[in-house]
Amino acid sequence: MDNPTGPAQQQLLSLLQTAKNPLKYLTPNDWALIIDKAKRLSFKKDEKLVSYGKQSRTLYVLGAGKVSIAVSGTRIAQIGPGEICGEMAFLENSVASATATAEGEVEAYSLEWSVLEDLFELFPHLASRFYRSVAVNLSRRLREQIVAKQSGKG
Repeated sequence: MDNPTGPAQQQLLSLLQTAKNPLKYLTPNDWALIIDKAKRLSFKKDEKLVSYGKQSRTLYVLGAGKVSIAVSGTRIAQIGPGEICGEMAFLENSVASATATAEGEVEAYSLEWSVLEDLFELFPHLASRFYRSVAVNLSRRLREQIVAKQSGKG
């Protein structure tokens, strides 16, 4: 697998902790364990990381670039470095609820669900911090959508 090492890994770990919507309860050691199991991928403009209604067994952590999140062709969010996509399908063990499309060149780290589940079995506290972080991010996104609707922007 193509994983960052040395200074590149330190730069990625710093990015993950300072992202706009970081998985804030994960420790640097948690991230090191996760990234060690991830595969680095590149996406070109308009390539889809996740497709609405399709089964995907992959969670993505963005390393560089921006990704548009859309439902029924309507953009509902934009995510950037240090943020994740594919988490709702992961949590629900279901199909994707939105489409995630690269807005330009994107670098992402893919994690197969089975790999994450194996990590969580080995490190239950990592699982606890991961799920808590994802829950907080989903709550924040829902709150942003509510505020946008109330202000007439959504």
